[in-house]
Amino acid sequence: MARYGTQFGPDTTFLGVPPCDWSDPATYAGAQVVVLGAPFDGGTSHRPGTRFGPQYIRQSCYLPHDGSRPSLALRVDGLRDLAVHDAGDVEMFSGDAERSVRDLQEAVHAIAATGAVPLVLGGDHTIAWPDAAGVAQHVGRGRVSMIHFDAHADTGDIEFGSLVGHGQPMRRLIESGALRGDRFLQIGLRGYWPGPDTLAWMAEQGMRSYEMTEIVARGLDECLTEASATAVDDCDGVFLSVDIDVCDPGHAPGTGTPEPGGLTARQLLDAVRRLAYELPLVGVDVVEVSPPYDHAEITSFLANRVVLEVLSGMARRRRDAADGTTWDPRQPLLDGR
Repeated sequence: MARYGTQFGPDTTFLGVPPCDWSDPATYAGAQVVVLGAPFDGGTSHRPGTRFGPQYIRQSCYLPHDGSRPSLALRVDGLRDLAVHDAGDVEMFSGDAERSVRDLQEAVHAIAATGAVPLVLGGDHTIAWPDAAGVAQHVGRGRVSMIHFDAHADTGDIEFGSLVGHGQPMRRLIESGALRGDRFLQIGLRGYWPGPDTLAWMAEQGMRSYEMTEIVARGLDECLTEASATAVDDCDGVFLSVDIDVCDPGHAPGTGTPEPGGLTARQLLDAVRRLAYELPLVGVDVVEVSPPYDHAEITSFLANRVVLEVLSGMARRRRDAADGTTWDPRQPLLDGR
């Protein structure tokens, strides 16, 4: 089950960071973040292809893959100021969803148990179930909140005769007790799904969804401030789950279920940078990149930068905590520090 490299395509790590083996903690001793690929699209309901997402997210960059990315905005290098390793892909078979999610949860839990933050590259959104459950298995059931960027709520029950799929992971997490419904914040919802029964179930759990109409009316910053306050209330850590289809298809065409009217790429990058700086992240996943439907690698490049913004925000958070300083990530660093 443990393996180096990618399941599909050439063996490569995220932009050249050191490789490791998730099943052997000695290979990533001292790591603060461990990248893990989850090349699974067996839960897809429309366009397939996200099994190739991890490969493309790792390598979609025009700069050298030298394990270094200094951020102009944050004045840190997320790949060097943090100890980042890449454990390759969990071997996943899209024809066996139950085995795939079980194996992924085992890998995520093993990484989290060392104190490192698992950063999982999807794959379709099915993987959020084992990702967040694996982290909660270490931190504590009900002790992890979720901030979830998505066009869709992913709170369906039985879809296509199965409990496992990319439209259901958030319901599975709440029903299992791994995560609390009243500490579940969703950003960017829009469109024509789910229906009234599912929305009623979400309300019963205390979930908070920021639909795009509200985001436009109130402003994304205000919504994020409110969501963040809820996320850190009576929880020990925050899991950040980013479905790339939260962005408008003009900014992220390579995805399985595109929904017009979403965030811009700039809004998403600024948002995840801010959250990574302000919140105690204990797990991250970036999902639903489907390279066969991409154009000029637009979506893969965006997902790669989402990962880098998260890492840069985390690195700056650690640096400022060590220095005893604070900074508003929405403001430019005019002093160059």
